[in-house]
Amino acid sequence: MASRLLALVTVVVMANHLGDARFGDFQTLINISGVVAVLIDLGFNTLFVREAARHPGELSRYLSNLVTARLLFAVPALVVFAGVLWARGFGSLLVPGFVLMVAASYSGLLHQAFYARQRVGFEAIAIVLESVVLIAVTLAGVLTHQGIAYFIWAYAISYGFTCGFFLVVLAATGMARIRWRLEPDLVRTWLWKGLPFALTFVITTIYFKIDVPILQAFHGSREAGWYAFAYKPFEALLFVPITMLNVVFPVISVFHREAADRVPWAVERFYRSLLLLGWPITVGTFMLTPGIARAFHMFPPSEPALRILSLGIVLMFVNNAFIAALNSIDRQVSFTYAALATMVVNLVLNFALIPPYGYLGASWATVLTELALLAAGWWLTARHLAPMPLPRLSWRILLAGLAMGVVLIPMRGFQGLSLGLAVLAAVAAYAAALALLRAIDPDEVALARRALRVGA
Repeated sequence: MASRLLALVTVVVMANHLGDARFGDFQTLINISGVVAVLIDLGFNTLFVREAARHPGELSRYLSNLVTARLLFAVPALVVFAGVLWARGFGSLLVPGFVLMVAASYSGLLHQAFYARQRVGFEAIAIVLESVVLIAVTLAGVLTHQGIAYFIWAYAISYGFTCGFFLVVLAATGMARIRWRLEPDLVRTWLWKGLPFALTFVITTIYFKIDVPILQAFHGSREAGWYAFAYKPFEALLFVPITMLNVVFPVISVFHREAADRVPWAVERFYRSLLLLGWPITVGTFMLTPGIARAFHMFPPSEPALRILSLGIVLMFVNNAFIAALNSIDRQVSFTYAALATMVVNLVLNFALIPPYGYLGASWATVLTELALLAAGWWLTARHLAPMPLPRLSWRILLAGLAMGVVLIPMRGFQGLSLGLAVLAAVAAYAAALALLRAIDPDEVALARRALRVGA
C-alpha cells in the first residue's frame, strides 16, 4: 500500500509540473501504449499463472518460452504503435513509448511467476523498490524542468529495474532458470488454449485505456488531463482487488481440480472480502471528495469527476470475484463473451457521453460499464458454477458502510489534518458497525489482511 501511495504521489508531482494539457498528452500516450501492448502480451499472463500453479515443475520451461516469444510479438506491436502515434501527432515519442511498452510487458510477466508459486513477498519488495526508483527519477525531472518524453523514460526505467530485480531473485532462489527457448508446439498450443484469455485481456485493456484517447480527440488535451488526474486514485486502488485476485486465483484453480465442492464457498468468501474493502472506500471517497482532491493537488475541474468515479470503486472490486470464478473453472470463454459485451457497452457509452458531456461523460461511462460487467459476471457464475445470493452475502456490509457515511456527513468539508481525522472516524465507525451487525467471519478478515499485507 505504501508503494502505491508513492506511485500516486509521483503522478501528483508530475501532473502539477506538466500542467493539465501536457499531462493529458502524457496520459494519452500511456493509454495508447497500453492498448497496443495487447499484441505483445496476448493474454498469456493469466494462462501462465494457472498452468504454472498446476504444474510448478514446468515454471522454468513456461517462463523461458514466454520471454522469448514476447520479443517476436513486439515486432508487429512496434509497427502498429508507430502508425497510431504518427496519426495522432505523437511521433516524436515513439522510442520512449515503445521501450516503456516492452518493459512493462516483461515486468508484468515476471510478476506472475511469483503469484503462480505463491511467493508474493518478493513481489511486494519489487513494487516498493520500483516506486522508489520512479519517484526519484520523476523528482529529478521536475527539478530540471523536463518535458513529456523524460517522464515516459522514467516509467520505462522503473519497469526495467523491476525486471532486473525479478531475474536476480528467480536465479538466486532457484525458482526458475530463464534461457532463450522457443518451442513452437507449446506456443501454438498456448495461443489456442489462451485465446479466450487473450481476447478478454484485449477487451478489458481497451475498456480501461480507450476513454482518454477518445476524450482527447473530442475535447482536447486539457479535459483529458482533468479526467486522467481524477482517474488516478481510482486506478491506484486497482492493486487491492488485483492483488487479492492473484492470491486467490491459483488456489481456486487447484480447488477446481482437487476439491470442486469447495469452489462456490471460496468464491463467496472472495466476493465478501472484496466488498468488505471496496464499499467503505466508495462511501468515504464520495463523502470526502473535496478534501481528497485538495490533498492530491488535483486540477479544480477534476473534483466532480473524482466524485462520479468513486461510485465505481466497489464495482471494480467485486467484479474480480466473478473473474476468478469463471477462469478457475475453465469457463474463460464465457467470461470472454461477457467482457466483449462490456467493451461494446463501454465504447457506446463513451461515444454517446463524451461528445456532449466531455470528461464528466467519460466518468459516468466508466461507472456504468463496471455495473454492466457486474451483471454479466454474476449471471455467468450462476449459470456455470452456482447461484451467488448477492443480497444475503452483501446486506450487512452495505449497511455498515452506509452507517459510516452518516458519520461522515458533518465532515464533508474537512481538509488537511482534519481530513485525516475524518478518515480515522470513518474507519472506527465502519469497524463498529461491522461488529454490531456481525457482518464478517475470520476467513474473510484473513483474506483481506493478506491482500493488504502483500500490497503494503
